[in-house]
Amino acid sequence: MIRLPQLRQYKTEGQPFSCLTCYDATFARTMQAAKIDVILIGDSLGMAVQGHTSTLPVTVADMAYHTQNVVRGNDYSLIMADMPFMSYATVADALKNATTLMQSGAHLVKLEGGAWLAQTVRLLVQGGIPSCVHLGLTPQSVNVLGGYRVQAKTLDSAEQLLADCKAVVDAGAALLLLECVPTQLAAEVQKRFSVPVIGIGAGPHCDGQVLVMHDMLGLYMGKPARFVHNFMSTSKSIEAAFSQFHQAVKTGQYPRPEHAFNIELPPL
Repeated sequence: MIRLPQLRQYKTEGQPFSCLTCYDATFARTMQAAKIDVILIGDSLGMAVQGHTSTLPVTVADMAYHTQNVVRGNDYSLIMADMPFMSYATVADALKNATTLMQSGAHLVKLEGGAWLAQTVRLLVQGGIPSCVHLGLTPQSVNVLGGYRVQAKTLDSAEQLLADCKAVVDAGAALLLLECVPTQLAAEVQKRFSVPVIGIGAGPHCDGQVLVMHDMLGLYMGKPARFVHNFMSTSKSIEAAFSQFHQAVKTGQYPRPEHAFNIELPPL
């Protein structure tokens, strides 16, 4: 079984680990057969499963339901569940809703934000709830960000992201997840902090790599993002595609340079 100590060991040993989104028992069982290290019940289900145009309509009840489904199908992978939009706007909300997801079978919860989450992260840890903090492109803030765009492209914004990472790691965050940030910045985060760092569109230097399951199976809704690779195109089965993704991450074959945002930044 994969648990947080195993991911920390992977980081120490320089061994990358795999992560895919999942929303039901059948795919969860297939991911177990493929030895996927981490399963994320992502609020991406709002788009991939429910057909919305963003993740914002997803509720805590939705997340709990899909977490329970995944847990029934997989007892190998580390199970991480997203805290949906506005479910952690206050510390009281965060404690209540994270408890619901943990009682649904998650091993940790994921929240989007920065340094402002430090108190929430600290209190979650005190309550026995580990967390992953998602930085960079945070889809729940798409209306503030003005769209799905690469983040931290300037020195000031990159330094702010590093400061945010430090604040939440100091507060006790168990993992960091970076989405759509320059490769150079992601490499710096991976080097500076002792916790495992998962990347999506963050280049090859992260400790783990995550993709939305539907994307890596070639089931795109619209144009695929730069960092997406269709593993189904060279596989004879879904399980084989999951296994190919897992091995590509483990061996450093994914992500390739064309999947990253190679934006040059001044020394950080």
